Amino acid sequence: MMTDAQKRAIRIDLQLIAEMVEPGSRLLDVGCGDGALLDYLHHDKQVDGRGIELSAEGVNACVSAGLSVIQGDADQDLDDYPDQAFDYVVLGQTLQATHEPHNVLANLVRIGKRAVLSFPNFGYWRVRTRLLFGGKMPRTNSLSYDWYDTPNIHFCTIRDFVDLCDQMGITIERGIALDHNGGELRIGSSMRFANLIGEQAVFLLRKS
Repeated sequence: MMTDAQKRAIRIDLQLIAEMVEPGSRLLDVGCGDGALLDYLHHDKQVDGRGIELSAEGVNACVSAGLSVIQGDADQDLDDYPDQAFDYVVLGQTLQATHEPHNVLANLVRIGKRAVLSFPNFGYWRVRTRLLFGGKMPRTNSLSYDWYDTPNIHFCTIRDFVDLCDQMGITIERGIALDHNGGELRIGSSMRFANLIGEQAVFLLRKS
């Protein structure tokens, strides 16, 4: 079992993703970075985890930690995975950095019985006000890059994402908006408020 300090060491959205994953599941973490979530789930929930990471540095860090991770690209390599090969497919803070997010999303719910993902919300009130009054591309904790060096190429709001799921016939089993302090608000009837105060969002999905 991981210590409280180890749990606090991973991002708040990854903590929430981990809560949505059942113990002992088979899981694929797409864009797994340094493997923090995979390591967390292995120790905390005995998850059989695999990972895909674009950067060589991330892959090396994962392999050095004893994690099963290969180098790959979410836009190009997910097509090769068979249907429902995993119980869960995770995509943490990566969807907005893909070239074809709708295709990536379709693959997530195809490969996994469920998909769990997080992304920064461009509808967040601080983003709106900084763009309105500052006249420049905003920066927040979740959008921490300047416009010229950001890996993010497809910004979206919580409402945009929900609409896309509706168009693609994807069922949202759970949606949580996280405010600046990590406070949680369930996305549902309070969509407008969640889209305003949510700095980022986490969704649990399945193919309808």
